[in-house]
Amino acid sequence: MFATRYKNRNNICGLKLEQIRSNSKPFMPQIKMSEKLQLAGMDCDRHVIRRIENGKRFVTDIELKLIAEALGVNIEFLLE
Repeated sequence: MFATRYKNRNNICGLKLEQIRSNSKPFMPQIKMSEKLQLAGMDCDRHVIRRIENGKRFVTDIELKLIAEALGVNIEFLLE
């Protein structure tokens, strides 16, 4: 199942990132997510967020840590 779910994806965390961002109250657009990550030191824009969520972009361990912190979740949660 793992292989099927993540086939043709360059990351695991993108699906969770989109789920958390989309379900946040208030709703957090991709541009707001990118602004949070920029403040944390990650060089990105809304296109980077879109590519991560679509599985088109690799995510480094440093970026994964920043994403988890920006969302207020554990890294492990993003990798489930």
